[in-house]
Amino acid sequence: MRIAIVGSGGVGGYFGGRLAAAGSDVTFLARGAHLDAMRSRGLRIDSPKGNLHLPTVKAESDPAAVGPVDVVFFAVKLYDTESALPLLPPLIGPHTMVVGFQNGVETVGTLTRAVGSPHTAGGVSYVSAVIAEPGVIRHTAMDHLLFGMPDGSASPQLDALLDACRPAGFQVTLSKDITVEIWTKFVRLSVFSGMTAVTRSPIGVIVNDPELLEMLKAAVRETLAVAHARGVAVSRTIDEDVAAAYKALPPQAKASMLEDLERGRRIELPWLSGAVVRLGREAGVPTPIHSFIATVLKPYVNGRD
Repeated sequence: MRIAIVGSGGVGGYFGGRLAAAGSDVTFLARGAHLDAMRSRGLRIDSPKGNLHLPTVKAESDPAAVGPVDVVFFAVKLYDTESALPLLPPLIGPHTMVVGFQNGVETVGTLTRAVGSPHTAGGVSYVSAVIAEPGVIRHTAMDHLLFGMPDGSASPQLDALLDACRPAGFQVTLSKDITVEIWTKFVRLSVFSGMTAVTRSPIGVIVNDPELLEMLKAAVRETLAVAHARGVAVSRTIDEDVAAAYKALPPQAKASMLEDLERGRRIELPWLSGAVVRLGREAGVPTPIHSFIATVLKPYVNGRD
């Protein structure tokens, strides 16, 4: 299976690296120092599941040098979406499937407008991983990939992707209700990113403080209310489920938004807590905690510059 990774950071770099190690034909689309490092030294993954070094990987900046592939992982940061969409047409063949593995809940709509519904699938990734340095992905916790057609239909391309993922050493699920999975991830991530970033703390600090833990649960309930107002059947017990899941994480785990904040990079706030506020306003749902998070972090949206 030929796979192109558009966005070779924590998500694309980690899962793409595992797939390449398992025998898939993977090409990473990247730029700058990260591209240079992968071309000269390959890709290294530092992980509690076992380190991996691929001394040689395919890495390109120009999608025309790659050509049509079977599957595209679209995993760029949300603020890079518009600039990355023009990379897709050279990668699209008659049966190519583009799977969106971004945060937020609007990727399927964006990709559908860009490449058409026959080429668009929804995806969810649960992974704590970042670019530690050019050519190096640091994986901390979780590695579960979910994908499926937005209408729940079958797809030979996604069946083949499932088969390619099974020997790659991470958890994989082909979902028949990917919209619910995307919103479930959004409920979890909007809170994980917002709470760790606004407190400048890893998740262990939050779940071990009763007041912060209650704030986290209340923020979950806000996003859940927005999902239900939009007709998405996310589980009503998700506040307790999220609290239990975050208590089980390594206490040092951080959201990528906090990692970006600490490095002075742009952050995905407008598409996470900011989106909860915006979508809640449209649906008439109050979101005071996410409003607080979005307001306090607003000065850092564009990074130090």
